[in-house]
Amino acid sequence: MAENKILIIDDESPIRMLLEQTLEDYEDVGVEILSADNGQDGLGLIIKERPKLVFCDVMMPVMNGYEVCEQVKQVHKLHDIYFILLTAKGQEVDKKKGESFGADLYLTKPFDPDLVFEKAGEILGVRP
Repeated sequence: MAENKILIIDDESPIRMLLEQTLEDYEDVGVEILSADNGQDGLGLIIKERPKLVFCDVMMPVMNGYEVCEQVKQVHKLHDIYFILLTAKGQEVDKKKGESFGADLYLTKPFDPDLVFEKAGEILGVRP
């Protein structure tokens, strides 16, 4: 079982695929990449798999990204999980809202794949 795990939570399959492709080189150094297409399934994977890094869309059905983040950081007290919210909503008020729920970083779509790749390496402490 991989020690380093990344979880991607997004209801849009093209975004999940883009993130998976952006991060796939990390699999060569033992990182496991997991994905979920809604917040509720994502939260279940977080609790079960304990990824070090989560990329989570904000606007999703079933459970939105803010709710997932709140559950992870405030209810389950999993403060060691680095939580990045991804959203098309890039206003400062949206970023503040994400921070209030415990997000470690807030990236606006469309995001820079190079930034995502570099940030993942920094957080996981590995380089492909």
